[in-house]
Amino acid sequence: MPIPTIKLNSGTEIPQIGLGTWQSKAGEVEKAVEYALRDAGYTHIDAAFAYGNEKEVGEGIKASGIPREKIFITSKIWSTYHSRVEESVDITLKNLGTDYLDLLLMHWPIAMNPEGNHPLFPTRPDGIRDILHDWPLINTWRQLEALYKSGKVKAIGVSNCSQLKLEEEILPEAEIIPAVNQLELHPYNPQHKLTEWLKSKGIVPEAYSPLGSTNSPLLKDEVVLEIAEKHKASPAEVLIGWGIAKGFVVLPKSVTPSRIAANSKYAELDEEDVAKLDGLAAAGKQQRLIKPPWTGVKLGFEDWPIGG
Repeated sequence: MPIPTIKLNSGTEIPQIGLGTWQSKAGEVEKAVEYALRDAGYTHIDAAFAYGNEKEVGEGIKASGIPREKIFITSKIWSTYHSRVEESVDITLKNLGTDYLDLLLMHWPIAMNPEGNHPLFPTRPDGIRDILHDWPLINTWRQLEALYKSGKVKAIGVSNCSQLKLEEEILPEAEIIPAVNQLELHPYNPQHKLTEWLKSKGIVPEAYSPLGSTNSPLLKDEVVLEIAEKHKASPAEVLIGWGIAKGFVVLPKSVTPSRIAANSKYAELDEEDVAKLDGLAAAGKQQRLIKPPWTGVKLGFEDWPIGG
């Protein structure tokens, strides 16, 4: 089945399923990207500066032989580059072998010391991440807006942003509303209130870790298995189908060709299926699987108000 698209508030069409590249090792990610684009029907690659593998992602894109204009490429600004957004983007563009991005995101709404003891993960003497608590996020956002106006990026958005962060620190002074908010979204961490609010603002939710993380209990959940049996589908197809039915962009990650191909397919769920999956977290299964050590940061999520 063809992968559907969603129109962003920038007018850009984004494919609703993309290949995630987080934790994909050098040597594996190039082949994964090449296979996804050339053989598995993907046209959307989700990358990031901090993943440390954008050069290999770029080599995979080139090796696929698919024309650049047929591919939707996302990258993200890392926390040590909040004062140097264009510098970060220029490195990304060189590594990816392209002169523009289809979507640029602020990876986390948190700035870290750009002159700290590590280029990506600086720490203080006590071992805690070296966070700039007084950095205004609107300063970062204005740099993304400038890149959008220049044409170097075709759409801009955020990632890991709560409603609180957006309402307090970005939207009041933003000239351009974020096109997307990329979040950990799956039936164990559905963030119903946040995603409904995002849609009311014209911001598309994107789901990373839509199948859960490594050894995730989601793929063995009895409700997921029951729905999979009903549709003669795999648990992964049910979870991806849930995201599609919710109007999310879904970003499953794999470097295994068979799984890459399988993750481009989804079960077409009915309202009853979606309602059952929507209720899992409230029934006691709420679980956020990705929680970096943002000690002392006001994150504003219902289940994760303060980092620690």
